[in-house]
Amino acid sequence: QGELITLAEQCDLTVRKVERWFRRRRNADRPSLSKKFCEACWRFTFYIVAFFTGLAVLYDKPWLWDHRECWTGYPQQPLQPSLFWYYLLELSFYWSLVFTLPFDVKRKDFKEQIVHHAATIFLISFSYCANYIRIGTLVMVIHDASDCFLEPTKIFNYMKWKKTCDSLFMIFSAVFLISRLVVFPYTVLYNTYYYSMEIFQPFFGYYFVNALLIILQLLHVFWSCLIIHMVYKFFRQGTV
Repeated sequence: QGELITLAEQCDLTVRKVERWFRRRRNADRPSLSKKFCEACWRFTFYIVAFFTGLAVLYDKPWLWDHRECWTGYPQQPLQPSLFWYYLLELSFYWSLVFTLPFDVKRKDFKEQIVHHAATIFLISFSYCANYIRIGTLVMVIHDASDCFLEPTKIFNYMKWKKTCDSLFMIFSAVFLISRLVVFPYTVLYNTYYYSMEIFQPFFGYYFVNALLIILQLLHVFWSCLIIHMVYKFFRQGTV
């Protein structure tokens, strides 16, 4: 309060006008609703395209249904053009997220997002170099499944369509918790940790990939705790 009075005297303004100036200055740094809306629309467009691209690429691949097929013939597994372009699509998107971090809306989990992007880029790049293509495709399609519901939830929230937003949030929560806490550990972590041991002995790539996958899983647990807290709040208060 003393600093406000001093500033008011120096600027020949009332204390109330100085407080109002600081309030407007603070609000000027907050991202506009239109910026949040455009960012959510862009990400929703990508995730829906990436998810259905992943399904189109993988639906006839044997490792989607039998996870042991991820290691059949490894490391002599030819790279099909469809898998190459799918990889390029995902990698280019996550690099774009890194480059636009200073300009995107800064959220509460900003640091976790940086860790997530770095781990994802390292995982995609290294899995490509080490020919872990089959595992990499499973990781990407599992992640895109829940993100397809997250971004439209934000969009309808910004549009003030409360019922639609709440319905999509519940669907997103169910898909996220199932895909990240059940499907991902069984389909990917168990696969890379145990099934791969049936084919070859561990080497550097085995430990490195599993370390990155565990980092992703820890982030899944972190975000799952936040989502469960939001679901609990929704059932108690009727709003997210």
